[in-house]
Amino acid sequence: MQTDSVLLILLAAIGALAIVLFQYYYGAKKGGQVLPVLSFLRFLALFGIFILLINPKFSRKIYTTEKTNLIILADNSTSIQGADKLRIDIDRAAIKNAGPEFDQRFQIMDYIFGSSLRKGDSLDQTDKNTNISDALAGINEIYAKTPTAIVLFTDGNQTLGEDYEHYGKRQEFPIFPVVIGDTTIYDDIKIDQVNSNTYAFLDSKFPLEVFVSYEGKYEISPDLQIFVNDRPVYREKLSLSPLKNSRTINAQLSANTVGIKDIRIEVSHLSDEKNILNNEKRISLEVLDEGIHVALVSNVMHPDIGTLKKILESNGQRSVSVYKSTVDLAKLENVDLYLLYQPDASFDRIYAQISLRKANSFTVGGTQTDWKFLERTQKDYHMESGYPVQEVFADPDPTFSKFDISDFNFEDFPPLETDVGPAYFTGPYETVLRMRIKGKESDSPVLAVGEEDNTRKAILLGENIWKWRMHAYRNSGSFTDFDAFFGKLILYLSTNKAKNRFALDYSPLFDQNSGAIIKATYFDEAFAFDPNASINIKITDTRNKRVIEMPMLLRENNFQVDLGNLDPGSYSFTAAVEKEDLSRSGQFTILDFNVEQQFTSSNYTKLKRLAHGTGGKLFFPDQMDSLAMHLYGDPKFIPLQKSKLNVVPLIDFKWILGTIVLALALEWFIRKYNGLT
Repeated sequence: MQTDSVLLILLAAIGALAIVLFQYYYGAKKGGQVLPVLSFLRFLALFGIFILLINPKFSRKIYTTEKTNLIILADNSTSIQGADKLRIDIDRAAIKNAGPEFDQRFQIMDYIFGSSLRKGDSLDQTDKNTNISDALAGINEIYAKTPTAIVLFTDGNQTLGEDYEHYGKRQEFPIFPVVIGDTTIYDDIKIDQVNSNTYAFLDSKFPLEVFVSYEGKYEISPDLQIFVNDRPVYREKLSLSPLKNSRTINAQLSANTVGIKDIRIEVSHLSDEKNILNNEKRISLEVLDEGIHVALVSNVMHPDIGTLKKILESNGQRSVSVYKSTVDLAKLENVDLYLLYQPDASFDRIYAQISLRKANSFTVGGTQTDWKFLERTQKDYHMESGYPVQEVFADPDPTFSKFDISDFNFEDFPPLETDVGPAYFTGPYETVLRMRIKGKESDSPVLAVGEEDNTRKAILLGENIWKWRMHAYRNSGSFTDFDAFFGKLILYLSTNKAKNRFALDYSPLFDQNSGAIIKATYFDEAFAFDPNASINIKITDTRNKRVIEMPMLLRENNFQVDLGNLDPGSYSFTAAVEKEDLSRSGQFTILDFNVEQQFTSSNYTKLKRLAHGTGGKLFFPDQMDSLAMHLYGDPKFIPLQKSKLNVVPLIDFKWILGTIVLALALEWFIRKYNGLT
């Protein structure tokens, strides 16, 4: 308590005493034996009131000792087995029983990790992946801004997540890895990664990129083979050595038939190789038949003709034939898509054939287009013609939903030229690109698509597409993105498939440790997503004919079933919607592949770099005494004594207020009892 507070309390006591003496003793005529009692009660009440007005504060220091958090973090993946698991249990017990002085310095806590971090010390080695960086990040988040050290029991082989060595550079706590497993380095050749597309097109080539690495002391010449549905399609002899210990193989494979392809990549194993599981990888790929024939009809000479032809033929599955409107209609009877450039009245017979065949079409207009003829022929839209030639810019319509256009940006693209004004559609059209004239946005489209009676059509209201394509090349150095944008439009126009109310999304090939998930979407008759639907799936093991039935559960905007608990093998399935005549069937294979079995030895060199980068030190399982001594002797881990100043104002003591009220009440009662006023 401060000196001025003590002086004020003394003055309060003197003041209360003076008031009591004046009230009860100065000029008092009676009082008798109760006068001292009444005087004391009045003094107590007045003194308490003065104390509350002064409100002195009392302070008290509270001392606490903060130990260092010692986190024992153990690898629970399937790569830790048998004697290694037992060794972790023994070493963890050795640290915990290092002695009472060790316990006084550290607060010991157990965590285990595999795919994710969990609190506890029970190792069952069931995790099918190892994510060391995620476990370290979790510890950082839990024990942020507190003194902490981590003892990490692992073999150093990570299968998921960010490279833990690089993450260690951002690690706040020192890490002391304890290397588990065999540290001997064996000769090994393995396939590290295979890159491929998800889809390929019929009668085209698709790329396959294979990364092969080698650890060993000699020069070797293994064979790399690629099989498609167990049929050999590619073979190459590799040359590897201790200095040239990796190769990237780029193979071009032929897509000769439609369907899902099971692709197996193998590299021949060494005579003394300990682990041959990593000499093989399998992937799947679906071959689609997207071959279409496009008739490009035009009576004008324009750079757009060549540009449109190049865009269409950028996909080898599409072929283009250029005709005039006087072409023999028999030549157009087998085309899949009509592309009509700047049509005039002579196109009347071609539009009639399109209507008769219920074929899909793409109309491109411009300054030489007969808009009144087009409006008369195509009765589902109205054009305001008679405008002077003007420049129009294009902006993507964010509400467009027929196909994804979000990955292409039309900002700063040059304008198209047209002599038509706003367009109004009476049919079921959607705007792809909106019109912008002189900086003013409009709801009128530049590019729109429509669908009616299972027939699709598109219209572009401007010429000079060639300028767009050249601008895209100048920005990115490639025509690929621009051609892909129009490729999506052509793909939309080249198919007449109606929207499917019940669709499945799944991979035909799953790794055992990655989980097998089948997704389904279901729409009601109005094509609105129905979250209340009941969808069941029946799965049959093709080997033993065992049947499993289960419901598909709603997850956000689709239904899912996780089949990760199934054994490796081939399965067929049928998913059906209850109370609807809707079902879909398919097949998938779960590979007998455990990524944790791809390693033959512990990665102690990487763990050593992790320890060095975080201020820790590497240890081996037989060095637990040295680890405990190192931790105990490190001055960074000395317990900290912290003091906390606890300041409490006297007004917070409610008993003082109670004492004042009680004193005044007793004084009043005694005075009344004795007849005093």
